[in-house]
Amino acid sequence: MSSQIMRNIRMHQLKIAAALLCALTAGQVAAQATPAKPAAAAAKPSSGFLPPASASANVIDSIAVVVNDEVITRNEISARVRAVEGAMKSQNAPVPEAADLQRQVIERMIVERAQMQLAKEMGVRVDDTMLDRAIGRIAEQQKLSVQEMRNQMEKSGTTFAAFREEIRSEIMMQRLREHEVDNKIQISDAEVDTYLAAEKAAAADKVEMNLAQIMVRIPENASPEQIAARRARADDVMRQLRTGGDFAKIAATYSDSSDALKGGEIGWRAADRLPPLFSDALGKLKPGQVTPVLKSTTGFHILKMVDKRNLADASAPAAVQQTRARHILLKVSPTMTAADAKRKLTELKERLDNKAAKFEELARLFSNDGSASKGGDLGWLYPGDTVPEFETVMATLKPGELSDVIETPYGFHLIEVMERKSDDQNKERVRMAARQVIRDRKLEEATEDWARQVRDRAYVEFRDENK
Repeated sequence: MSSQIMRNIRMHQLKIAAALLCALTAGQVAAQATPAKPAAAAAKPSSGFLPPASASANVIDSIAVVVNDEVITRNEISARVRAVEGAMKSQNAPVPEAADLQRQVIERMIVERAQMQLAKEMGVRVDDTMLDRAIGRIAEQQKLSVQEMRNQMEKSGTTFAAFREEIRSEIMMQRLREHEVDNKIQISDAEVDTYLAAEKAAAADKVEMNLAQIMVRIPENASPEQIAARRARADDVMRQLRTGGDFAKIAATYSDSSDALKGGEIGWRAADRLPPLFSDALGKLKPGQVTPVLKSTTGFHILKMVDKRNLADASAPAAVQQTRARHILLKVSPTMTAADAKRKLTELKERLDNKAAKFEELARLFSNDGSASKGGDLGWLYPGDTVPEFETVMATLKPGELSDVIETPYGFHLIEVMERKSDDQNKERVRMAARQVIRDRKLEEATEDWARQVRDRAYVEFRDENK
């Protein structure tokens, strides 16, 4: 594997795999429901019904929501509610009342359906080759072959075909967000300069905060009456919190944010990664306290300071150790089991220990990685450029020393450290890190705003159960 691929392990491939694993967890039960065929037009609601087996049979599904020219059926909603409820219970998360949970799930399904429609309109496609690779990565993350994962899935009642389409949809929506949001984020040199100056000034008293939020969304182009109604809802939420209500349960019940069903959990954030509106209000809080109702362009927010911690002063570039290494990677596949890979690498190690072969020659012949053509050379690596399993072993080796066979999420490796050097992180590397922080902050805000716009522009019609 090339050094660039190694650097992107967590930032790209695992990010995709993590998102797809979430889809597997949340989508398996949902996939069991009979998928509704899209309505040819909103004027034909009857297409959302399954034809009865006989004239006396009862209707077994019906339309719950129309989203533009497609429908969401009650069976789909029931299946998704069961999946979400099961996931929340397995994580010991507080589950809201049934009606509130269903409302949250329906809203999430509307947003997903509207985004998927937009992806199709824009010509976003995921071919079978790309889909097969993504599913292969999911199996690797679970340390299974694709066939083993398929067998487990079908034992639980989920068809592999339905699972494939769930993953295809996830990839399409991710590519749509990349096109509509990610690729439009721009960061100027002036923004980087401002950020670095603020970092230096705040380094002496820098903290990181573990946050949760409740957000009451304001629709796009909302009228004063709509804004007043949303404010009243936020104030009601605040009253419940002040009288001892559980924040996580209230978030799961009332919040319009995408993290609602996780109890509003945002996670650890440094103040510089938050809008000033939030960081200013949070700076006055102790762990366990909540902010007053805060109004932004997207809605009304209540933030909870779950915890906070001090960070070491990292404003000055530090001397870091770089390692130049090479490896031979054997991946587990239908034609090579884990036992076969370990056995083969053990044989190669014996040949290297006995000086019967050269490392670069064996890498070119046997390594299943892009670095094979370079004799397995990964170039100069900084800490964090490789997965932890690889880096931990590499750090214990002396220059010229060969590792035992090790396993990482990518397969089995032999590692050789070629040389090491200490290098002061140059200014460009520090600026790159600053640019990434600014990008993350902008991306989070832009994604939330974009999702709101897609939802508000969609035609949504809720159908009565008796229709």
